[in-house]
Amino acid sequence: MRIAIIGAGNVGKSLGRKWEAAGNEVRYGVRNPADPKHAGLAVATNQEAAGRAEVVVIATPWSATEAAIRAAGDLDGKIVLDSTNPLAMGPDGYSLAVGHATSGGEMVAGWARGAAVYKTLNQTGFNNMADPSGYPMTPVMFFAGDDRQHRATVAALLRDLGFDPIDAGPLSNARLLEPYAMLWIDLAMKRGQGRNAAFAYMHRS
Repeated sequence: MRIAIIGAGNVGKSLGRKWEAAGNEVRYGVRNPADPKHAGLAVATNQEAAGRAEVVVIATPWSATEAAIRAAGDLDGKIVLDSTNPLAMGPDGYSLAVGHATSGGEMVAGWARGAAVYKTLNQTGFNNMADPSGYPMTPVMFFAGDDRQHRATVAALLRDLGFDPIDAGPLSNARLLEPYAMLWIDLAMKRGQGRNAAFAYMHRS
């Protein structure tokens, strides 16, 4: 598939390299394609990268997300994977800037009018996106969206990365997935678990 990743930080590059290895075509949308820090990457403006893509992945810091989506232009009809978490810095470290009545994923859908928006890839660290192998069980990756047509495609893309994709229902359930991501962040950063930890999903037969 043709994938545009808006943002070329740790998350964006980790995802892009895995998807390229799985045979997908990846292009990164960045503010300044001429910046030397992007050497070796296939970069373009947000609008150029998104324009020719079938799938657009939002991999920006929350504070830059609205502007990045607007710079990507018309996303009508495209699959949009929102990997952001609406983080704010408080006296005790990171917390969620929105929740209960809305979510970051729902706000992204409002900015990306006409796109099939799914909240996913926000629930673990970039190191696990780069390499989710080596665990006793396959790490889980939930996805939530209102679009019904492209759910199998989203699951396949998550499987390409090495995750166990689980359909978590409508996009409003991003209100569950974003606090769930905060649990991973808290365990990794504050509780001594470190980044080499991942969640898995099990069924009893």
